[in-house]
Amino acid sequence: MNAKAEAKDSRLDLLKWLAAAALVVVGVVGNQYFSGEPILYRVLGLLVLAVVAAFIALQTARGRLFFALVKEARTEIRKVVWPSRQETMQTTLIVVAVVLVMSLLLWGVDSLLGWLVSSIVG
Repeated sequence: MNAKAEAKDSRLDLLKWLAAAALVVVGVVGNQYFSGEPILYRVLGLLVLAVVAAFIALQTARGRLFFALVKEARTEIRKVVWPSRQETMQTTLIVVAVVLVMSLLLWGVDSLLGWLVSSIVG
């Protein structure tokens, strides 16, 4: 019985994905067709179609898995300890200083090697 339900769900999922894709195609074609209309109306129409397509896509098995992933990601982001402004500025200044020192060192080595090669070649 469970295998039949999963097969039926997978067929329905395919239909749902096709419906969502059809809505996206309708949005793209409709946007081109109504290119003479004000952009506000076209954007609102595209937003409505996108929300409906997303709602349909979220009703599928993969859509539910994606939504669960997004919820878990938000939970993990809340656990992150973000650096303070002072820590960010200090780290940024250290990175800039190291980049400047390394660029000067590489420039010096490049100039030295260029001078040596030009001395050898003549």
